[in-house]
Amino acid sequence: MGKTVLICDDAIFMRTMLKDILTQAGLEVVGEARTGSEAVERYRELRPDLVTMDIIMPDMGGIEAVREIIKESPGAKILMCSAMGQQALVIEAIQAGARDFVVKPFQPSRVLEAVQRVLG
Repeated sequence: MGKTVLICDDAIFMRTMLKDILTQAGLEVVGEARTGSEAVERYRELRPDLVTMDIIMPDMGGIEAVREIIKESPGAKILMCSAMGQQALVIEAIQAGARDFVVKPFQPSRVLEAVQRVLG
């Protein structure tokens, strides 16, 4: 694959889990962000092929971060990561420009299927 990824989640445990799943699949994790505003900054800096975005984060939520990124880069490929019961937020995220979503706790096969769909 050789694609680059930015992982955005306020929980280090979740970032680590995703990083393991993605690097084992041959993707290169080029950066991580703990907040929505950090996610937007890191995106501008790194221009990754894919962004994984948590919905609930401190300072700026994932949906707002998606809107910011899409405003600047309409072609950005963003994969939302949501906990169970956040369906309404997932729909809002997709409307904001996210391409797909995966539900926590992560199942590696589901994550990789979604990544493949988003990256085409």
